[in-house]
Amino acid sequence: MDITRTTVPGTGVVHHCVTRGGQRFGVLVDDADRRRLLIYDPADLDVPLQCITMEHDEADRVAEILHSRPIPDRLAALERRFAEIAGEAP
Repeated sequence: MDITRTTVPGTGVVHHCVTRGGQRFGVLVDDADRRRLLIYDPADLDVPLQCITMEHDEADRVAEILHSRPIPDRLAALERRFAEIAGEAP
C-alpha cells in the first residue's frame, strides 16, 4: 500500500492511501483527534464521495478488526502446525 501524508493547515493531517488494487481512500486525523475515513470516487479523487467520522475509541475498535495478528503469534502458530505435521508433541 502506498501512503502519503499531508498536513492540512487548520484541519489536521490526511493520509492518502492507495491499495495494491488501485483503490483509494484517506484517513483524516483532525485537530480534535477525531478520525475521518474518506472514500473517493475513482472518477474524482479531489472530493470525497463519503466521509465517515469516528471518535478515538471507535477508530481503535476498527483498527483492532483490521490489525493482523502479531508476528510472534503467527510464528508460534506455524511452529505448532509444523510440530503436528512432524508428529511431535506440542
